[in-house]
Amino acid sequence: MADLLLLQADDAEELAGAGEADSEAGQSGPRPSVSVQDLRLKFPGDTPMLFRDLSFQASAGEKVLLLGPSGCGKSTLLQVLSGMIPRVIEIPMKCSEQIIPASWAYVFQDPDTQFCMPFVDEELAFVLENLQVARDDMAGRMKDALDAVGLQLPELHTPISSLSQGMKQRLALASALLLEPEVLFLDEPSALLDPEGRKQIWEAVRSVSADRTLVIVEHRIEEILHDVNRVILFGPDGEIVGEGRPEEVFIKYRKELQQYGIWHPGVWEDYRAAASERSAVSRGFSSVSEGPAVGVNPGAGESPVLALSQFQVLRKQRPVVTVEEASLYPGDFTAVIGHNGAGKSSLLLGLMGLLPCTGDYRLGGEPVVFGKKRRERKMREHALRRIGFVFQNPELQFVSETVLDEVLYSLVVDGRSQEEAIQEAHECLAHFGLSGMEGRHPYQLSMGQKRRLSVATAMVRKPEVLLLDEPTFGQDARNTFGILELCQELVQAGTAILMVTHEMDIAQQVAREIWEIGEGRLLSRRKPEVDR
Repeated sequence: MADLLLLQADDAEELAGAGEADSEAGQSGPRPSVSVQDLRLKFPGDTPMLFRDLSFQASAGEKVLLLGPSGCGKSTLLQVLSGMIPRVIEIPMKCSEQIIPASWAYVFQDPDTQFCMPFVDEELAFVLENLQVARDDMAGRMKDALDAVGLQLPELHTPISSLSQGMKQRLALASALLLEPEVLFLDEPSALLDPEGRKQIWEAVRSVSADRTLVIVEHRIEEILHDVNRVILFGPDGEIVGEGRPEEVFIKYRKELQQYGIWHPGVWEDYRAAASERSAVSRGFSSVSEGPAVGVNPGAGESPVLALSQFQVLRKQRPVVTVEEASLYPGDFTAVIGHNGAGKSSLLLGLMGLLPCTGDYRLGGEPVVFGKKRRERKMREHALRRIGFVFQNPELQFVSETVLDEVLYSLVVDGRSQEEAIQEAHECLAHFGLSGMEGRHPYQLSMGQKRRLSVATAMVRKPEVLLLDEPTFGQDARNTFGILELCQELVQAGTAILMVTHEMDIAQQVAREIWEIGEGRLLSRRKPEVDR
């Protein structure tokens, strides 16, 4: 794990000035449920100090939302509050006082990082065994936990690897709820869920947390605003800008919320208003407010760049997605929607040649052949060079040791000279807010930064077809709109985009067409309902 790194001696010196942590130190007033005072922390290398004398505490039963732009240190603070830093993740830190809860549970941003067993029932049983629950009672407890988070499975002994990312997120929360902790740390537990899944997840949390302390990191806050007692607003450098009740923060700090690009009530209206003011010079945000300002007329006199007929994607030799007829034209921007586990990601994996498929599939008029013979593989590889792809889990596509090399790899493979590639790579990283991180290992980035890097490596090639699997998950508003802006630039140049998303604002306000996946097939193709 990239975070399991020790600070160099000169880095550690910068932490001087705060006393050693003392979990027994007293405070006036009631003892908080979780607390850290005068926190200083710095990651290895030439990165700036993340926290400078930061103090935080939450009382028993309090529900606190940490709100801030991507990369400001919210997830790191959760790891400090839980004691994972420095006990498990060995990053030296200093503070004058720390109270770590005796009983706590943590739901990670990336659910795969917390599973320790290969099957669903074994994962849940591991929790229950540690709680000394009788074996005869386990099946009922497991079923209740899975029902609470809306995870319906044909059988408990299901491989975790076969679940979609959204289903894994539900399982991670179910495991945490089984612990019945005093304090629950939630790091974007609904980021990968469809709208109905988000409601279900937060209803589950609500039903078990009346007397528990919650510390929450979440970008999409619609479902939880009425449940939190306090919002703490962070600036981009990890400093606390302000705090208070939700309604107070969103009024008092509205300018900062807009400046930092943080999701808040009315954010789409704010961006549309700002886009209208700068429409004469805007390259992308105006198109978000007015619909795709593409430079081509999709379908008019054009041949489809991607065409499917009686197309099926297979898993274990069984069809998981069927598409009777569908096509993409140059300049199309199509959103793919559907509930978790419907097969959206499977469709993209099949189109990329990463899952076996049957039926007629053409790219630029060339057939994509799914045979196993060497000649068929060569034909498939040649055809698929037209496509750029972004995985749902960004770490699955990293191949280099540094952020800069990750982007350079895409450009060099595509035939750019080294000089051209270096210049384009730096420009690309600046577009995605990753300047200054060129020398970092991709795994050292925050989850939001990893997502932006994965999107950058696919977009920089300017492919004919771009497949994006949840490219905006875990992103603040600024970076979401920035990614959409760059999508619009590619669309203007003629790239066809197929984007899996759970964000209905994106599907309705940005896409030209919506594909809905459900019941193992493409159910419908329709135009967005929003007037533009």
